[in-house]
Amino acid sequence: MTQHPPVSVIIVSRGRPETLKLCLIGVARLVYTPFQIVVVADTAGIAALGDLPFASDLITVEFNTPNISLARNLGVAHAGGDILAFIDDDAVPEPLWLYHLTAPFSDPNTAATGGFVRGRNGISFQWKARAVNALGETRDVTLNHANQPDLLPNEAIKLEGTNMAFRREILASTGGFDPVFKFYKDETDLCFRLMQDGHKTQLTPLAEVHHAYAPSPRRHANRAVRDLTEIGASSTLFLRKHAPKQDWPAREIAMRAEQETRLNVQAKAGILKRADIARLLQTYDDGCAQGAAQAIEPLKPLPAKPAFAPFPTRATGQHHVLSGRIWSARRLKNQAAQLAAQGHTVSLYLFTHTALFHSVRFQPQGYWKQRGGLFGRSDRDQPVFRLTHLRARTTVEMARTAAQRGQSL
Repeated sequence: MTQHPPVSVIIVSRGRPETLKLCLIGVARLVYTPFQIVVVADTAGIAALGDLPFASDLITVEFNTPNISLARNLGVAHAGGDILAFIDDDAVPEPLWLYHLTAPFSDPNTAATGGFVRGRNGISFQWKARAVNALGETRDVTLNHANQPDLLPNEAIKLEGTNMAFRREILASTGGFDPVFKFYKDETDLCFRLMQDGHKTQLTPLAEVHHAYAPSPRRHANRAVRDLTEIGASSTLFLRKHAPKQDWPAREIAMRAEQETRLNVQAKAGILKRADIARLLQTYDDGCAQGAAQAIEPLKPLPAKPAFAPFPTRATGQHHVLSGRIWSARRLKNQAAQLAAQGHTVSLYLFTHTALFHSVRFQPQGYWKQRGGLFGRSDRDQPVFRLTHLRARTTVEMARTAAQRGQSL
C-alpha cells in the first residue's frame, strides 16, 4: 500500500462500551497506512477493550469527566500523527475512509477536512455538506467540482464531529477544542475559529462513516430527547463567542423555538410524552443560564506531539463480494466471516424476492451486510419497484460503494 501522512484516529467514548467495540473493529480494518488509534474512554469503555484481539495495539486513556472537548484535547495530547482524524464511538468508517479524508491535505494550505455521514439504515445520509454562520445557524450547501461550497460572508464550512480531520500543528496551535463546550457545538466553534484565522477547510464526500445515533444521557435509543441542558449551554456560549451582541436576543428566541418544535414533532410521532415538553424546555433554559454565566478563557496551545506508534492494520486491501438469495444466508454469512477473519474487506448482499427497502450494517465479525428486496430500492430517491435479476442488482449495489471500499466492478 502507498505510504501516506501518518494519521492518529481519535475516538472519545462515554457510557457506550459495546458501540465503542464495534467502532474499533471497523477502524482496525481501515485500508490505510500508517495510522494509529487513540481511545479516550471512561472506565467501562477501557475495560471493554480487553475483549478485542488488538487491544494491546491501541493507545488508551481513561477519562471519566463528561466533557467532550477536554476528552478530545486529551486524545490530541497522546496522538503522534501529522493528521488527526475524529470519529464517534457509535460510528463505523468505510474501509477507505482515511484515504479519502486525508487526500486534501496534499494541499499545504488545507487545515481541516470533513466527509459525509450515513444514517441508521446505512444508505440515507444524515449529513452531507453544510455551512454555519456566527449565529450558529446551519444550512445545506452544494459543492462545486473542487468539492467547495459557495459561502456567505462570515460563514464557515460545518464539519461533523464524527467525521473530520485536522492538521495537527494547526489544531494544537489554536488550543484545540474549547472546554466550555462540554457537548454540542464543540467542533462548530473550532471550525468557525479556523475560518476566522484564515485557514482552509475542504470537504471530501467519499470519506464516509455510518453513524448509529446510540443512546446517551441526552437522547433515548429512538432519538427521543432526554435532556437539553448542554444544548442550551453550548448554544448560548457559541452566541457569546461569535455573534454580535445586538443579535443575541432574537437568536435566543429562535433557538428556543427550534427546540420546542423538535419536542412537539417527537410528541406527535409518539416517541415523547407531551407532558414532558415543559420539563425538557426547562432543562434547555437552565442550560442557557449556565452558558450565560460560564467564563470564557483564552485557549492555550496544546502539547507537542509524542512519538508516532503505528497500529498494525487488520486489512489486507483485498475486497471480496458475496451475493445470494436469503435462503443462502447462513452459508454466505459463514463465508463472509471467514474472509473477514483473514483481513479482507467483505461486502455481503442478501436479497429477498420482494420490494423491501435495503439497509446496510457493519457486522461484529468484520464484514458489511446489505439486505433488502431484489426489486426494492437502496437509495431512497430510487423507484419503489424495479424489475431486475440477481447479478445485475449485485453489480448496481457494488457500484454504489466501490469508491468507499475499493471493490472491483
